[in-house]
Amino acid sequence: MITAIIADDHEIVRRGLRSLLETHNCKMIAEAADGLAAAQAVEKFKPNLLFLDLNMPRLHGLEVLKQARTSSPNTRVIVLSMHNDEPYVIEALRAGAAAYLLKGSESEEIAQALKEVMAGRRYLSAPLSEWAINALATRTADASDPLATLSPREREVLQLATEGYGNPEIAEKLFISPRTAETHRTNLMRKLSLQSQTDLVRFAIRKGLLTA
Repeated sequence: MITAIIADDHEIVRRGLRSLLETHNCKMIAEAADGLAAAQAVEKFKPNLLFLDLNMPRLHGLEVLKQARTSSPNTRVIVLSMHNDEPYVIEALRAGAAAYLLKGSESEEIAQALKEVMAGRRYLSAPLSEWAINALATRTADASDPLATLSPREREVLQLATEGYGNPEIAEKLFISPRTAETHRTNLMRKLSLQSQTDLVRFAIRKGLLTA
């Protein structure tokens, strides 16, 4: 039996995917409607599979993916996204995704992706350029990317801060003290060379962490 977690902020998507996967020997052990809950569920349950949307509240899907690969290295991640542009695909594969499916994919294709991923192979939706997998083999993450300097906790604080939450709210959501939240926020602003909330939001939009 394959254990799986579904992370998508639309209940109807989770319901449809759950129904499909249960017919393919998958046991749903958790569902998540936001990125932070998804990351925490993966760390807790360590499933065989994570079906992950990219546009998630509280923590962007790419950040969830990176954290999942750290907290549960054996979890295979299948991204299910509306984004069909190659930068998203490459970033997801580079971050450790085993498959990238477009929302609207037929049930047969999802089943095929599941089969390929559980066999240890990668899978891309048919409309996506095959060169994305080859690009992954030749490209490396940009070491100069300031996001690479942030700790996992600072990335969580970054995501919440870009969504407009203040330090007390961030502290409550992450189960830390307001003082600790403030420290993380100060540190990440320094590392990213940002001066204001406006700078922070612009940076997040530029990096795809927040939709304009």
